[in-house]
Amino acid sequence: MASATAPVASAGAPAGTASRVAEAPVLRSRRRPLLRPALMLGGILAVAIGSLLWWLTGGRIVSIDDAYVQAAKLSVSTDVSGIVAEVAVRDHQRVNKGDLLFRLDDRQFRIALDGARANLAQAALSGEAMKRDYQRMLRESDAKQAQVQSDQADYARFANLVKGGGVTRAEYDNARFKLLADQQTAQSLQVQAQVQLARLGGDANAEVTKLPQYLQALAQVDEAQRELDHTVVRAPFAGIVTDVEQLQPGQYLAAATAAFGLVSTEDVWAEGYPKETELTWVQPGDRATVDVDTYPGRHWRGTVESVAPNSGNEFSVLPAQNSSGNWVKVVQRIPLRVHIDRRPGDPELRAGMSVEIDIDTGHSRSLADLF
Repeated sequence: MASATAPVASAGAPAGTASRVAEAPVLRSRRRPLLRPALMLGGILAVAIGSLLWWLTGGRIVSIDDAYVQAAKLSVSTDVSGIVAEVAVRDHQRVNKGDLLFRLDDRQFRIALDGARANLAQAALSGEAMKRDYQRMLRESDAKQAQVQSDQADYARFANLVKGGGVTRAEYDNARFKLLADQQTAQSLQVQAQVQLARLGGDANAEVTKLPQYLQALAQVDEAQRELDHTVVRAPFAGIVTDVEQLQPGQYLAAATAAFGLVSTEDVWAEGYPKETELTWVQPGDRATVDVDTYPGRHWRGTVESVAPNSGNEFSVLPAQNSSGNWVKVVQRIPLRVHIDRRPGDPELRAGMSVEIDIDTGHSRSLADLF
């Protein structure tokens, strides 16, 4: 019986055709052992070449997905205490630099300012009075010096007369004691004049506005004016206010107590926390692309502004210690700041939004880096 797989030539086929059909399976069976190793080696070679090309071109861009939008923000407060008289903004309102935020009742501060101004005027009058009093003391001292000279002449005359009996011993003693008393009085007046001159700063013609007591009163006026000015709180920069409802008119606001928040709409940047191993070629000034999760398909250009000089846990409350010897190496995160180039018409960027940052380091790998 003929085999079922044996090729059967047709009755009209030539004899050569029948022989080629019979030889075809034999050729395929001979090619198979060569094709399989070639395909295996070619696949491995293609993977190796593709991996090498990917490695050579993949070291230029550093991608950071652990990044967020940050903005300048502050808790609005003032350094004086008082009753809230007016709240001029509402929650989530956009404000410009210098816009009124809230105001305290300023009556007590105006009273304090009036009192300080009165003290200043009194200090000016006191300064003028001191200058005139010093002149009076000088005249009294000169008059007493003249009296001392008169007493000196009387004493000298009585000293000559008492020897000849022209005056009694009692008159002579009275003249001597009067001279001594007037000399002591003259010295006392001179000391008083010197004290008054010292109060004038050593200059009898000094300007009142340069006297210490006047300057002290002027400082009190300035402080009272400063406190009055700080009862009116204005926006230090343009932004959006938040949590305004926690401040209400009639509420007592202590000094340095946070009233509500203000988030800048102009000073906005992206802050990422890449691994330390990703910062090998990153430098300030490198160009970057920022993608915000809230706005798919939109891209912002940016520039690496700075790289922190420390890792995130350097200033933590409980930094990692290696005193026990049970040490496990953990890749550290280094804060990185990217300035975002914003254009008119761009969507609003809000603090805390998640972003992805791609930094172009400009570094190209070479085969020498493998060895």
